[in-house]
Amino acid sequence: MHIRLLKQIYYRLPTALKLLVTIFVMMNFFGFLIHIVEPVQFPTIFEGIWWAFVTGATVGYGDYVPLTQTGRIIAILLILTGGGFLAFYITSLSSATVKREQELESGRLPFKGNHHYIFIGWNERTRQLIDIVVKKHPSTRIVLIDRTLRHLTFQESPVHFIHGDATEDSTLIKANIAHASRVLISADITKNERQSDNYTILAAIAVRGNNKEIPIVAEILSQRQIENALRAGANTIIRSNDFMSSLFFHELSNNRKATSFEDIIQILGQQQFLHTKLSETLENKTYKTVLAEMLKEEKLVLGYIREGNYCIHPPANQILVKDDILISLTRW
Repeated sequence: MHIRLLKQIYYRLPTALKLLVTIFVMMNFFGFLIHIVEPVQFPTIFEGIWWAFVTGATVGYGDYVPLTQTGRIIAILLILTGGGFLAFYITSLSSATVKREQELESGRLPFKGNHHYIFIGWNERTRQLIDIVVKKHPSTRIVLIDRTLRHLTFQESPVHFIHGDATEDSTLIKANIAHASRVLISADITKNERQSDNYTILAAIAVRGNNKEIPIVAEILSQRQIENALRAGANTIIRSNDFMSSLFFHELSNNRKATSFEDIIQILGQQQFLHTKLSETLENKTYKTVLAEMLKEEKLVLGYIREGNYCIHPPANQILVKDDILISLTRW
């Protein structure tokens, strides 16, 4: 019964580990055998095992040498068997290392860490954001989920890449969504606005279904989809189209001679507009109170959106209510 159990355990082991167990058993056997055949030349079993490993690895220190004909026959058998096993073991380790690196680069390996950022969608904005996070917070680990990217090395971008669809639970579980600290969903600029926003909303639903508390930052291209993204579980909405439209208008109306985007970049180069749903703790508070509280998070509240209507720079005593969306400016 015990032998059958040991066999089952052995067969379930990885190939490299099975080879290692086989090598240890074989070297111990030959070490014990040479000690029995030549007790004078190999006075202890350990010295016999040492000789077996050195001989089987073809190192050949020469500190222990069998002197009898029987001992030399044992040495020949050891070289023919043990040497092959050791070579196969080293080859298997090298092959396993290369295979793991290939799986990592192709996004097939799950992430085992925690307190990490998850970025969904690979594009130039995401790449630049990764550079900023790595520069500002070098200890933060980043997991990138993308369904179009086929290959990404750590040298190209210092992230753990996972190839897959972020709307599927299996992909999010591979990214260890349950232990992540926050999620960013970037818009897919290769799709039209409706398709891109639909995917962002579905991804937000999937993320929220796997982690009830994690903050979700979502990029939405169409204003009509902001409410749906918030309902889907996104905490913060980024509308990049708003920023670009303002930037274009600024340049069209700019008459003075200057480098492109010079003055607006000086103002907004390190900042970003955000749409954030009013938290429960700030409901029924005045705009002045909300402004002070958000400033503690380095967010400057410019106004709010209520039932689709924008209110910029409201009165200080204006009461903000449930479902209001704050328009704020924050640093990267």
